[in-house]
Amino acid sequence: MREAAGERGQASVELVALLPLLAVLGLVLWQAVVAGQAVWLAGSAARVAARAEAVGGDGTEAARVVLPGALRHGLRVRPDAQGGVAVAIRIPAVLVPGSVATVRAFAHFEPQAP
Repeated sequence: MREAAGERGQASVELVALLPLLAVLGLVLWQAVVAGQAVWLAGSAARVAARAEAVGGDGTEAARVVLPGALRHGLRVRPDAQGGVAVAIRIPAVLVPGSVATVRAFAHFEPQAP
């Protein structure tokens, strides 16, 4: 089949027009992956911090150990008197420095006698 003279290169033009949209879509998906990882690791950090607090250890340091470097910045650990620990982690932004939101998790372990 022959191409009309005015349609030459049309596929290339359409591809170039779609590239920015594909790049934005890729960045949004990557940000969603980073946010999902932060949610998952916040729960892990809360459990580890609660376990450490239950046996008389430092919950903040225990939570810091299980987190990768990018998620350690802005970590907040708040133990309560009943053996619960609340952990807050900032979700880092993919493109710019800073964070897009904060995720919180809570875990509870009964304090253990030494």
